[in-house]
Amino acid sequence: MPMPYYIYIVRTSEPGSNKPVSLVSEFDNFKQAKAEVRRLRSEIPLEDTLGYKIIFAEDTAEAEQKLSEFREQPIAKEWEK
Repeated sequence: MPMPYYIYIVRTSEPGSNKPVSLVSEFDNFKQAKAEVRRLRSEIPLEDTLGYKIIFAEDTAEAEQKLSEFREQPIAKEWEK
C-alpha cells in the first residue's frame, strides 16, 4: 500500500519552536492533495502565522514528527531571485 499525503495546518512564524499542527485531510496521490491545498488556500485563508502544508509519510505520527523538525530556510540562488 502506498504512503498517503497528509494536509496539515502549521504555524509558520516561529522558527525553531515546536510547530503546533492540525490534520486537515489525507489523500492517496499528490495531485489530489495539491488541488485540495490550492482550494483551501483560496476558499479558506488562514491568519498570517498559519499555513497549509502537504507532507508524505507512512502515518500521522511520522508526518507530525517530520513537521516538527527544524529546517533551515533554503538559500536562494542568484537565478532564483
